[in-house]
Formats: sequence, C-alpha cells, structure tokens
Amino acid sequence: MSVVVPSSLLPASAVPAFRGRIGRDAASGHYAVPFRYRLHIAPADPDCLAIAVTHGLLGLDATLPLRLLPEVPDAPDGSYDALRPLYEASAHLYTGPAAAPVLGDDWTGRIVTTHVPDILRDLALRFRGDGPELLPEEHGRETDALAALCEDGIHRAAQRAGELGLDPAPGARGDAAEALGALFGALGELDARVAGRPYVLGDAPTLADVYVWCALVRLDTVHRWHLDAEAVRRVAGHRALWAYAQRLAARPEFGRHLDVPAVLRRHRAHCAGREAAGAAIGIVDWGAAGTGR
Repeated sequence: MSVVVPSSLLPASAVPAFRGRIGRDAASGHYAVPFRYRLHIAPADPDCLAIAVTHGLLGLDATLPLRLLPEVPDAPDGSYDALRPLYEASAHLYTGPAAAPVLGDDWTGRIVTTHVPDILRDLALRFRGDGPELLPEEHGRETDALAALCEDGIHRAAQRAGELGLDPAPGARGDAAEALGALFGALGELDARVAGRPYVLGDAPTLADVYVWCALVRLDTVHRWHLDAEAVRRVAGHRALWAYAQRLAARPEFGRHLDVPAVLRRHRAHCAGREAAGAAIGIVDWGAAGTGR
C-alpha cells in the first residue's frame, strides 16, 4: 500500500511523498506481476535516466512498460498534465506538482511510489526475474556508500561549487574551493576504483554502476556549465573514470535513453544560474559513445 504524507503536515514547498514498496508476494499488496505496473519517466532528468538504465539492464521492456515523457514539463510547477490523473487518484484533493518519475499500478490507476531510491531497489530486487544480479548481497553496504558518494560528493558538491564560484559575496570563493575539494576527492576515489576493472564492483554491471554513470552524465552535461575552465580541466583529468563512462555509454542499456540536447533543454528551462568559462569544454563525446542522440 502506498503511504502518502498529508499535505497539511508538510511545508508549503514540499511534495507529498508516495512511498509504496513492491513486496515478495500477494500478501504484500503490491507484488511483481508482469504488465501490472508502468514506469512514467522523463529520461532527460538524471534520476529518471537511472531508472531507465536499470530497467534496460534487467530487460524489462516486455513486462514493465515505460511511458517516456518530454524533457520539459507542461506546467511551471514541474507538473506533467499526463500524470495529473494518477496523482489525483492517489491522494484526496491533491494540489501539488504531478512530477516524474512515477511507478504506477495499472490495476488500480494509482501511484505506488515516486521515490527514486525505492524504485531502483525494487526493480533490482523484485522485478529481476532471470536478469542480472544488480544488488549483490555481499556488496550491499558498499553500494549504499557509493550511492551516497555520488549524491553528496559529486552532485551536491558540484552544484554548490558552481553556485558559490560565481557568487561575489565575501567568503563564497573559499566555500566554493571546499566544495570543489569534495568533488575532486570523490572523483579521485572512483577513478582509482575503476582503473583496471570494467565495472565499479568487478566484472559485471550492478546498481553501483548506474549510480556512478548517471552522476558522471549529470556532471558533464549539467554541472559543467557552472564551473570555470580550470575546475573542468581538473575534473577531466580523472581519465580512467571518464573512459569508464564512455565505455558504458556505448552499451545500449546505458546509452539508449541518453539524449544530451534534451538534458540541456530541461536544465535551461529551470536554471537561472550564470554560465562559467568552462561551459564550452565537454569531457565526453556522448554521441560518439553510441548514445541515444
């Protein structure tokens, strides 16, 4: 059953959290059944791209349909008109944004969850079937640590460095340098990890690779626009890591839904930040890597 946090208990700016989970069997309420569920995603959003990659690695096209949404939502609040009925059916008098991603239940016409980490884990654990083991039990803690490293050490650090690097306020430059230090530290750790091995955890792709690859895509296609040329040069210096990113992009499961121009259109539709001197310097030629462009 989906758990919905009532709007009255949330800050005005918050979106009610739909946090249902897919269980092991029918007693769970929601359980993995072919053709029962549908994923509604906008692959130009890096979080949705991670879902699309996981879906592809598991080979779920025939049993768990994808509904692909355009890169820019229809409404200023980030809503998709196509998703509004699902949200309204799932929460009484719902008035918040109807945003992607959504794991929807076609049997009930309601939302199971909108929470990206839960969707990724449930795809890997409940919808796997005969597909690859994307969440090996022996690497559970390591996978969680890598997910946190990508979120905090790459995404948030790069975002903060970009915001502060263009801020003329006293102290902003020092804070930006600290954020860049965190970013370079995370990239260095990952660069060492993939040097001499095809995937983050060894010889086969796992959910850890989805986290890392999508973080690198976001760094090179979104965050790069707000970093100066020297920062981008240092980011690009992690050669093993970017070679890994390009290798994975050449795999259909990773590159199929990557559309860099769409990522940029989505970013520019809602980003008011200034571009920095590093904006014109791309690190990976995603098109040459065999992506979905």
